[in-house]
Amino acid sequence: MKILDRAFFGRNTQIVAAELIGKILVLNQGGSLVSGKIVETEAYFGADDPASHAFRGVTPRNRVMFGPAGVSYVYFTYGNHHCLNIVTEADGVAGAVLLRALEPLSGLSIMKKRRGAKHQTTALANGPGKLTQAFGITRDHSEIDMTRGPFFVAEKAEEGFVHVQTAKRIGISAAQHLPYRFYLRGNPFVSVQ
Repeated sequence: MKILDRAFFGRNTQIVAAELIGKILVLNQGGSLVSGKIVETEAYFGADDPASHAFRGVTPRNRVMFGPAGVSYVYFTYGNHHCLNIVTEADGVAGAVLLRALEPLSGLSIMKKRRGAKHQTTALANGPGKLTQAFGITRDHSEIDMTRGPFFVAEKAEEGFVHVQTAKRIGISAAQHLPYRFYLRGNPFVSVQ
């Protein structure tokens, strides 16, 4: 698998969010390999985006959003789940893409164990909190350079047309109307069609 490089992530956040659809997230940790096709993302910018953690400038919590690109930004939200973002834009410019949903590819038994065996495969990683739980991602995975292994995003395995749908962001209170959510149209692993 070809790992996406820093140049891929060091571009406009909205473009990166759309182009991540169909790519493969891989985490190989302690001999446990899990991977999944990215089927839903959301773009978050800086000072012009009131829904972004970087809206009010640099803080100890959000400083990773200001670069370098290709680094993970994991935060804990609503007191019960983690969210995985990947930093975008040029150094010094805030931006990150939230990974909202994945289609599990490998490590299905590991994901089921982490999420609970009662969950159907389509519900294992069809939301940002479910995704991080299925992959075992915590704040310990923040500020990792994802342009190297063992935690990375790779080119999609298959070639062909990927129909990316654009929609408004969900689960936020500010700037919800902006068309910064991207998903793989018709894919059953997307959180909301």
